[in-house]
Amino acid sequence: MSVERKEEEQQTQMISSRGIAYWTMFPKQIFPTCLTLNPEPAYKPGSYEDMQSEFSPLLFSSMESYLTPFLKNFVCDSIKFGQMRRVMHEYLPEGELTRVQGHKRYRQKIISNYQPLHGELYTMHAANFFVPSFLKAVNENTEESFRSIMREPSRGVFTFEMLQPRFCELLMSEVENFERWVHETKFRIMRPNTMNKYGVVLDDFGLENMLEKLMEDFIRPISTVFFPEVGGSTLDSHHGFVVEYGKQRDLKLGFHVDDSEVTLNVCLGKQFSGGELFFRGVRCEDHVNAETQSEEIFDYSHVPGHAVLHRGRHRHGARPTKSGHRINLLLWCRRELNRYQSDFSSWCGECQRLMN
Repeated sequence: MSVERKEEEQQTQMISSRGIAYWTMFPKQIFPTCLTLNPEPAYKPGSYEDMQSEFSPLLFSSMESYLTPFLKNFVCDSIKFGQMRRVMHEYLPEGELTRVQGHKRYRQKIISNYQPLHGELYTMHAANFFVPSFLKAVNENTEESFRSIMREPSRGVFTFEMLQPRFCELLMSEVENFERWVHETKFRIMRPNTMNKYGVVLDDFGLENMLEKLMEDFIRPISTVFFPEVGGSTLDSHHGFVVEYGKQRDLKLGFHVDDSEVTLNVCLGKQFSGGELFFRGVRCEDHVNAETQSEEIFDYSHVPGHAVLHRGRHRHGARPTKSGHRINLLLWCRRELNRYQSDFSSWCGECQRLMN
């Protein structure tokens, strides 16, 4: 065994015996600077799925590429993890950190009490979840392969067949089972967002890891090709949920933008009429209420198993569901490390129009 490898194993054993807290007692003395301004493009980060934290493992993987060369190349993953966690605790606003920790306790309470109905949903089984054409395109991972299964009926809006009917049925059944549990236990749950009064957050009752794999292995490669200007290659967190429309449910959804860089919207079923999505152009925060240009107007009719992929800042809404019951899976994909831009000219329709 090499000297370097032996030293790394000794460091790892020290971490295991004393805990991460040992290394964060003296953070600034040991590693006064641990982040650089720009990531290393070709760097391949490690996996942090086995580390216990209130933050997403993908967030740590994204953050690792910003570490100093010494931390990236000469210390074990446990020390890297401790330093990155220390940075997030130091620089997150106090209220945000409290919210994150509170939400983690909320999820743990649900997961420890809720009994899943379909255990096979909670781990990624790509061959059972996705249609073969989608899997083939992602495995080839080229713009040509993606475009072979997609339509782009309006600029920046991509539609394609994605989910197998069996998966859609199982997920809808799991959601119904969870809603029964909520009703029977009178457990007060958080709804997906401020606009939907019905629906559930899938991450909150155990599906977080499966959805993280969905984003990391399937949506991020596509977003790398089609949405590079909003960080499609660096998506590192998500918000996954199901919304429901119909009688005694939400009927429609007002004009809005999503709290995401990239949004995946997949119809699961059931039988319904109406409920079309309407798109009205991509806008930055300064121009979110700017007038819609004629070429930006596009309406989309949902088809079970078929997906719509678009920028989160693409203005849209949902028309009333006229009959039946419509259920959709949504995945808001984000890049938490670098969410705020100052130059929107590469993607905001109004910024581009004003420049021309």
